[in-house]
Amino acid sequence: MIISAKKIPKYEPSMEFVERKGKGHPDTICDGISENLSVSLSKYYLEKTGKILHHNVDKAILVGGQAKAWFGGGEVVEPIYLMLVGRAIGRLDKEDIVPIGRLAITAAKSYIKQNLRYLDPETHVIVDYRIKQGSVDLIKNFEAGNDIPLANDTSFGVGFYPMTDSERLVLEVEKFINSKEGKELFPQVGEDVKVMALRHEKEIKLTIAAAMISSLIKSKEEYLEVKRQLTIKLLELSSQITKMKVDLTINGADKPEKDIYYLTVTGTSAENGDDGQVGRGNRANGLITPFRPMSLEATAGKNPISHTGKLYSVLAMEIAKKLVEENKHISSANVYMLSQIGSPITEPQSVYVEASADISDEAVSSYAESVVKDSLQEAPKLWLKILEGNVSLY
Repeated sequence: MIISAKKIPKYEPSMEFVERKGKGHPDTICDGISENLSVSLSKYYLEKTGKILHHNVDKAILVGGQAKAWFGGGEVVEPIYLMLVGRAIGRLDKEDIVPIGRLAITAAKSYIKQNLRYLDPETHVIVDYRIKQGSVDLIKNFEAGNDIPLANDTSFGVGFYPMTDSERLVLEVEKFINSKEGKELFPQVGEDVKVMALRHEKEIKLTIAAAMISSLIKSKEEYLEVKRQLTIKLLELSSQITKMKVDLTINGADKPEKDIYYLTVTGTSAENGDDGQVGRGNRANGLITPFRPMSLEATAGKNPISHTGKLYSVLAMEIAKKLVEENKHISSANVYMLSQIGSPITEPQSVYVEASADISDEAVSSYAESVVKDSLQEAPKLWLKILEGNVSLY
């Protein structure tokens, strides 16, 4: 294992782009359902065998439906189609077959019920699945890790800390809109919310796409008033997060003079032609940050025991946070981790740390190495936090 670190200047670009796709966005729906299925499989395996068995259900695609929305009402004309794809142990012995189909359909419908108020999983969505046994070599590699799991893939994870004002603003704005408080204040706003920030120097421009619930808005005047009130509330929230000037646009494609509004029946663009896929949305920290270290690895749906594409994405974030929060001399950190298939998850091929610090290179390297080694020892227990929903994955 190679652990190396170096000092870098503080992260202060003159421009940033930051994005977050809310829980009702088609891509996030796919992430959420895939992860829900992985958790369901993990708990089933634990209950039946006392351990989590090999699975990776990190592939899903959502094909948008068709709907007609108008002020005061609307209807879903053609349902959304959701296909869950992956690999999982399907038999515990000759007699005990794992009910993968039931678990898959239940995971999909439960995610929808818990996260999208106006999307009916029984009538608005068709759930399908193609989940089969994994390859013999990967299953045996999985089973070979008795005390320390062996990496299920050669993958990398990246993380950084802390977030900038732009990053925190994007995260908190979407979370507020989809929070209990947000829905009590603005029930007309659906769950499909996408927030994009452009920061140039000390000014931030937020562009928000928010699917509105047609049955809860009786007229274009009411629609525009909801947008106005939401804008006021979000600017107030923004002032609590940053001192920078914030400009905010909601549903910029609206054209009232042409009767064009972002109206939906269900609160998600998936109802009318927008499609989704696992891994196309938020990274493990909940954001899409092209100015930062990023991985294209999908975390949702991968097994929480040995798939380093998932585990190292979480560990890299946790290590970066520890480096900054537990050492007053380090102001920011980037962490890059690379596994090798078949090696213990506690022994990555390489861990590379970049830190902004006011101490020597030697001190940064020594401290980073100790934090990395300590954190890696906790990797075999990370699955517990994942199953409990206590880590960010998308």
